[in-house]
Amino acid sequence: MLRIIPVIAQAGITGFESPAAEYRQLGLDLDELLIDHPTATFIGQAQGESMTGVGIFDGDLLIVDRAAAPTSLDVVVANLNGVFVCKLFDRKAMVLVSPGKHQQPYVLGEGDTFEEEGIVVRSVRMHRYTRQLRQCLR
Repeated sequence: MLRIIPVIAQAGITGFESPAAEYRQLGLDLDELLIDHPTATFIGQAQGESMTGVGIFDGDLLIVDRAAAPTSLDVVVANLNGVFVCKLFDRKAMVLVSPGKHQQPYVLGEGDTFEEEGIVVRSVRMHRYTRQLRQCLR
C-alpha cells in the first residue's frame, strides 16, 4: 500500500506555519484506484505511435480489464491473426481504428482470427522505470 507521508523541510525561515502542518497521512492503494476487477485485469505495455490520438504513447502501461462492460469504440487489446494490437474497436461495423492520420481502419473479415483480450480502462505514462518493472517488460 502506498502511503502519502507529509515531510516538512525547515530551512531556518520563521513566520507562517507550513500548510502541511495539519496534513494527515492518507492511505492510498493504487490497486484500488486503478483496477476495478483484480482477478480479470492484466497490465501490458504499448508499443508504437498509432494510438497517440487517444493519449496512449509508446512505452505506456495499459491496464486491461477483461470484465469491463464493452461499448462501441472502446480502446481494446486484441489478438488479430496472432498479433496483439491495441486499437479502437467499432463493434457495430467490426472495424479496428487507429486515431492517427497515417493509419487506415482495418475491417475484420471472414479470414481473420480475432479475439478481444480486454478493454483498456487506464493507461499510465512512465517517466522512470523501476528495476522490477524493467525486468517484467523484457
